[in-house]
Amino acid sequence: MPRILTEVAQPEPAVRAWKVLGALLMLSVMVSVFWSQGVSARSLPDFTELVEDNAGAVVNISTTTTPKAGSGAMNGSPFSERQLEQLPEFFQDFFRGPQSPFGGAPGNAEPRRSMGSGFIVSRDGYVLTNNHVVEGADEIIVRLNDRRELPAKLVGTDPRSDMAVLKIEDGDDLPVVEIGRSRDLKVGEWVFAIGSPFGFDYTVTAGIVSALGRSLPTENYVPFIQTDVAINPGNSGGPLFNLDGDVVGINSQIYTRSGGFMGVSFAIPIDDAMNVFRQIRDTGMVARGWLGVLIQEVNRDLAESFGLRRPRGALVAEVMDGSPAQEAGLQSGDIVLEYDGEEIQLSSDLPPMVGRTPIGETATLTVLRGGEEMTLDVEIGKLPQQGGEQQAKPAESDSSSSAPLGMTVEPIPDELADSLSVDGGVVVTNVTRGPAFEAGIRPRDVITEINRKEVTSVDEFMDVVESLPKDRAVSVRVVRQGRAVYLVMKP
Repeated sequence: MPRILTEVAQPEPAVRAWKVLGALLMLSVMVSVFWSQGVSARSLPDFTELVEDNAGAVVNISTTTTPKAGSGAMNGSPFSERQLEQLPEFFQDFFRGPQSPFGGAPGNAEPRRSMGSGFIVSRDGYVLTNNHVVEGADEIIVRLNDRRELPAKLVGTDPRSDMAVLKIEDGDDLPVVEIGRSRDLKVGEWVFAIGSPFGFDYTVTAGIVSALGRSLPTENYVPFIQTDVAINPGNSGGPLFNLDGDVVGINSQIYTRSGGFMGVSFAIPIDDAMNVFRQIRDTGMVARGWLGVLIQEVNRDLAESFGLRRPRGALVAEVMDGSPAQEAGLQSGDIVLEYDGEEIQLSSDLPPMVGRTPIGETATLTVLRGGEEMTLDVEIGKLPQQGGEQQAKPAESDSSSSAPLGMTVEPIPDELADSLSVDGGVVVTNVTRGPAFEAGIRPRDVITEINRKEVTSVDEFMDVVESLPKDRAVSVRVVRQGRAVYLVMKP
């Protein structure tokens, strides 16, 4: 029987090579994915050792306040009045009312208790915390994480920065934190907090630095650190740490619409806090630098009217009599672009720079005046109890009548000029819909300058108005309720 030969088809060498290459490629992709996931997991910070090393120097602060007669203070609540104000109205009524779980009703004589956090900065017992944690307290108790409870006395406070310095009585060889440098912080780096939110002692929360140099309406002299670290009532006054275990800030405030954490927290930079601490420890008070101007933000329209390519700097709306700024020759309408070589992007940048300058030291300002840059040297004075570099805020009112730009003006009465301390100007008597109204000019405003030209009489006012450029923003200096502010008008 003849043999039957069967031939088995063999794959082409090129096909075999591609299959092997494909398998190797798939294997490499899988290895790469698993390796990258492992690296990502390993790159996340581990806070365990940092917390163990630093928790001993973080303290819980509890205070007792005896309500004064007629003060309407609330009995028994663990929240201070400032903390309560951050809660929704329903919860404020609940904690203040007779149904409060802490007992009592407003106005009775039972002691009020509150809580917060702090941290020890010296072995002999100096503690930093927030002013609102201990404000008005008759008794302050500091509790350490080894459960020791020690009385503390108030050394001093600085309401402007919301800081307080305590001294633990009979404190000896206490654990302390390491102080870092907030000026070295970078947006995006990891930070963590230790505190006592809602009374839960030694709670650790973590996040990143969201922004630096934030200005808040309540504290013009603090360039806050913004983070997304979870901060709640009871965290106030506690430390904010970096990944080196150094304190870089004091947790102070949150932005909230619910009464709880919403992802936006603010901390006092430790560089500023330590400056306040040293002054309170050594002298019992805080002295800040003072320039003596009323400033406002430079928006797009103001930038155009003053000849700036983009909004930047701090616009001087008013120079206070007898202030360092007046003595140095600073004028209303100047835009401060630099302070001692540091650029000023927002008007809120200027007050902290001035505030941290030693009193009596000379600072160099770069200002824009009449479209030209110039430098002025100013000897920084001491900030008075009331005053300083303030933000100008336009007010609103109502009216009607018609004239150039939609407003009518009259000569300013002598008594009004004296009360406002202005030389010349015109007073607005009526405003209708038009450029003036849109700019925010209202009756009883006193106009002293338009488009950088001084106005001392009604005739000058009319001459300046007739010469205004069309379709271009111009500045108008208005004195309102004793304060000067620049408005932007488009004729």
